[in-house]
Amino acid sequence: MIRVLCLILAFASPSIVMAQQVPEAEPSMTPERMEQIVLALDPEAKLLSNGFELTISDIPVLVVTDVTANRMRAMVPIRSTEEMTQDELLRLMQANFDSALDARYAIAHGKLWGIYIHPYAELERDQFISGLAQAVNVALTYGTLFSSGGVQFGSGDSGELQQQDLLAELLRRGQEL
Repeated sequence: MIRVLCLILAFASPSIVMAQQVPEAEPSMTPERMEQIVLALDPEAKLLSNGFELTISDIPVLVVTDVTANRMRAMVPIRSTEEMTQDELLRLMQANFDSALDARYAIAHGKLWGIYIHPYAELERDQFISGLAQAVNVALTYGTLFSSGGVQFGSGDSGELQQQDLLAELLRRGQEL
């Protein structure tokens, strides 16, 4: 039986084999689709004129969208920058290199933020959910692991493995969409 299957695959048209391997593409992100995803993650989320306010793991998240510029930014406030030391700033830059992954630490208007930025139309559901989880995780782990919660780039300074519990929970909530 295995020989027959191998022979069939060996002589099968490459386009048939390729067609079976290509996953179905998700539709482009739209405001309506993003709203569905956000409400699945937080049924009490607030719709804004240019995005959403929601809460994940007791952390406020602001999602700002610009469909015309094809950009999306998820932002999580972490703390005031007023009393940050040079050592803390250095640690943030190290984390941006190896353990923050798609999320980043950023400073604006006197605050430290966890952010995730992505082109809007190309954003897929799981990428969006993962980006939100990563931004929340950099806030939750600020001062300790400085991590987005995923695996980390091995050549950096951060060294410790991270948990992926928040990402798994958010992906579960957004699964049906």
